[in-house]
Amino acid sequence: MKRRWLPKWVSGFRDRHGKARYRFRRKGQAQYLFKHAPGTEEFRQEYQACLTASEAPKIQPGADKVKPGTFDDLIVRYYRSPDFLDPSPRTQVVYRGVIERWRAKYGSGRVVDLETRHVAAMMAEMLPHRTSANMLRKRLSALMAFANRQGDIDKNPVLATKPYRIDGGGFHTWTEPEIAQYEAHHPTATMARLMFDLLLWTGQRGGDVRLLGPGNIQDKRLVITQEKTKVTVSLPILPALAQSILATQTGEETFLVTSHGKTFTRKGFGNKFRDWCDAAGLTHCSAHGLRKAAARRFAEARCSNQQIKAWTGHTTDSEIARYTAAVDQQLMSDAAAEMLLANLIARVSQESSQAPEKGQ
Repeated sequence: MKRRWLPKWVSGFRDRHGKARYRFRRKGQAQYLFKHAPGTEEFRQEYQACLTASEAPKIQPGADKVKPGTFDDLIVRYYRSPDFLDPSPRTQVVYRGVIERWRAKYGSGRVVDLETRHVAAMMAEMLPHRTSANMLRKRLSALMAFANRQGDIDKNPVLATKPYRIDGGGFHTWTEPEIAQYEAHHPTATMARLMFDLLLWTGQRGGDVRLLGPGNIQDKRLVITQEKTKVTVSLPILPALAQSILATQTGEETFLVTSHGKTFTRKGFGNKFRDWCDAAGLTHCSAHGLRKAAARRFAEARCSNQQIKAWTGHTTDSEIARYTAAVDQQLMSDAAAEMLLANLIARVSQESSQAPEKGQ
């Protein structure tokens, strides 16, 4: 089979039924058989997952010699389970990073020996980084839930622990003055402005915005399959975004490209937008904060949760609530104020009409 058009480390073959198949083979990594055909978006995502080793994991020397009953043994089995493989490749990379850092210290320990007090101590060791401690708790809970279903343990010892309270609402939501400040510093027709406009006017995650290009335009709409959730959204291209795209020298495959004409890497995308925010004096603002700002704008326009989810791709109302809580509070307080004033005016008017006239 010809392979000149296939990505590096990918080769084609025919299975026993004569069907064309494709596999990823790279030294130091396990072999991976692709589920989709080259040229499709799904194939590209599988290939990226192989490059980051979330698929085709790196082969650990002596991995086949792990001692049964240890966390090393449990984690090897966990990586092959739907518990770990069902989330997106990007999510798998994040989860694997947390687990592997913990495994380096505790991998040789016995699964049955883990107690609630041990987990609490491990979390405490990570202070003052409360978010990281809570992330470890979540990953260990998922790992031990898998162990419980496998019959390795009778109960999940992580469930009895308590996560640390995290103050604040996560990423800062951009305000309208902050949006105007960035726009004033980075004019239309610059890559800095196009990245900003794509984030704001689509309301998508940075990882999806990074890969948007002409191929996503269908019937004058942007059609995006989100990497994290696999949800597909079809969005109208709003005038401000259309103007920004047309005014900017974009790439052939992706709108956003580096100064060398290459698609931004995931890390490069985040770092560059961080630089551009800092240059505009918005050191506390972030790419994800623009996703929250887009949701805020919809909430201020009194869009329903279903309408907002249709745009952002969120799957639950609880996720939307995190973005729109402040707006909902403001709208309800305004409505309450209007009702209060109307009632006071009506009361004064009624009292005036009932007051006796002079001389009576």
